[in-house]
Amino acid sequence: MKIDWLKPLLGHPGPFATLCLDATPSEHAADRDVGGRWNAVRRELAQQKAPDAVLDAIEEVVLRPTRVPGPHGRVVIADETGVLVDRVVNNPPTASSGSWEAVPALLQAALAADESVELLKVTVDRAGADFLRAGPDAKVRSTFQAPHDEIEKTSSSGIKRARIESRAEDSWDRNAAAVAAEIERHVAATDPELVLLTGDKRAVSLTRSALTGPTAEKLVEVAGGGRGPGVNESAFAERVSDALDSYRERRRERVLAELRQELGRESNAVTSVDDVVAVLSRGQVKELVLAEEYGTTPGRMNGRKLWIGPEPMHIAADRSDLESMGVTERLEELPATVALVRAAVGQDAGLTFAPEGSVELMDGVGATLRWRDDGTPTEVLASMSGDDRRLH
Repeated sequence: MKIDWLKPLLGHPGPFATLCLDATPSEHAADRDVGGRWNAVRRELAQQKAPDAVLDAIEEVVLRPTRVPGPHGRVVIADETGVLVDRVVNNPPTASSGSWEAVPALLQAALAADESVELLKVTVDRAGADFLRAGPDAKVRSTFQAPHDEIEKTSSSGIKRARIESRAEDSWDRNAAAVAAEIERHVAATDPELVLLTGDKRAVSLTRSALTGPTAEKLVEVAGGGRGPGVNESAFAERVSDALDSYRERRRERVLAELRQELGRESNAVTSVDDVVAVLSRGQVKELVLAEEYGTTPGRMNGRKLWIGPEPMHIAADRSDLESMGVTERLEELPATVALVRAAVGQDAGLTFAPEGSVELMDGVGATLRWRDDGTPTEVLASMSGDDRRLH
């Protein structure tokens, strides 16, 4: 999962207000409207001594409609300079909440965003396509009109009918090729995680056949959509939801499969807090993996804390480790999970939450690596020196 959207938080000293809000429109929600939910959390933040100026800045953002139908959530993080992060997430929180603390609630924000997928939805027919680029911050719509307009067959008989039908089928092929080229242009420009293709069955088939390379690899076909009237929106939305659930599971499993494989090889992966801290401090981490329980109970990890400095890769088990590197100012002790996520954000690593039983993690934390060298920790059997301590 991408967490680069948290990068604007780096370099800000805090404190921070973190808001996890149910942004579901009132017609789809069983309780009060978005404004009412926000007012309840605002009172909660005010009791935590969050300044009025920070709360006003958040209010200006959260009362702005997301224009997203159906249930969804919103994660907003702000400090005294203003709103730093505003992200729409697919699933609303179980209960809206807010915190005013020295560090932002990175884990809660990241766990909420774990449900998000950067999506390009393409609805095609024989005349063109409608595009919807859905991301965490906005939805952008556009329409593409294919260049060939001889798309209707005829009821005429004989040679004339055969000629018209041949021209129509040729137009379908050419239009599908033009739509495919436009899809690839959108993919190159916006880099979605997933391309969802729907619409007229023949147009979908022709368009899919015309796609090449990375775009074809990202493509998922979902039946039931269309550019015109007559679409069963409820049934189609359920199919889209199933496709996104399947993609999220595949995305998570790709990371966990790589972690299992590399740990087995004692190669490009590590596990345990100490080893993950070591590779984070060297900028080696491709994907940070945390046990899913830490996302729901951030204070876990046996109360373990870590030390950080002003730069993202200033992370260590002990203050003296940072001081020995010449880092002597703006040192701070943080809960281990928060410090780990902060360091991962700073080196453009991803974050994956591992369900219980999916992978064996020492201390509930692991990482896959971009590279390794002689200074990289090596995972060895528990009988080796030091591992008994780490297993407890």
